[in-house]
Amino acid sequence: MALHGYTIPRTGEGRSSLVPSPPWHYVGTFLVVDYWAAPEAAAALLPEGLAPHPDPGRCAAVVADWQGCSETGGELLDPARSQYREFYVVVGALLAGEEVTTCAFCWVDQDVALVRGWIQGFPKKLGSVWQTRAFGMDATADPGIRPGAAYAGTCSAGGRRLAEMTVTLEAPSPRGSAHTAPPIVNVRHFPRLAAGRHDDPAVHEIVRARSRDRSVSEVWEGAATLELFGAPSEELDVLAPVRVGRGYRFSFAYTVDDLETVREL
Repeated sequence: MALHGYTIPRTGEGRSSLVPSPPWHYVGTFLVVDYWAAPEAAAALLPEGLAPHPDPGRCAAVVADWQGCSETGGELLDPARSQYREFYVVVGALLAGEEVTTCAFCWVDQDVALVRGWIQGFPKKLGSVWQTRAFGMDATADPGIRPGAAYAGTCSAGGRRLAEMTVTLEAPSPRGSAHTAPPIVNVRHFPRLAAGRHDDPAVHEIVRARSRDRSVSEVWEGAATLELFGAPSEELDVLAPVRVGRGYRFSFAYTVDDLETVREL
């Protein structure tokens, strides 16, 4: 009998596959802080084939509260499978003269999101991520979408706090985050275990993210804060901000079922 499943474990029915077959449909609420890290630190994290951005050290930190599903939508009736939270940092760069971003660090709190991210080239690790929520209620526990409303996001992993960010809304944004606007380009990297081939990865390629059916809510912006911390087995703090720009809050939906291979490395 043939085995089925988009990812392992592959079984007779294929229901145990950790990640279902594309398309993958996403919707999430985002907090974004545009900022600048030390230019040499940002440049040192760029994959081969990417050049530093002409605005040196340009980065963005993002916290997202996600809900996602496959084509059947069945995960929406099993929220433990459809919901997860994520924190990541992107670095501005150039690819053959084109403005792009690349994800340098990323943490999620679900195994499905972790492996789905690896398939797309995101360097995801498991962590604990939280974000202030809004519920559309006129209540003390709901900050609302209004001037003065304050939101926060945090990320920790391995029992250590790695990131804290806040955004205090002021007004609708005329353009949104400039630092996350360019397309995202990542590296898909899958190593070998065979002796003598540890430095010869099975897959090592630059890929450009593709998505469709994109929609975005009204974007609000305001003053922001951001702190990134060190830990014994983490290097996120090398991208600690030397200057913090504006913060943004919005919701975003899209579908993924494709990826462009730019170059094998």
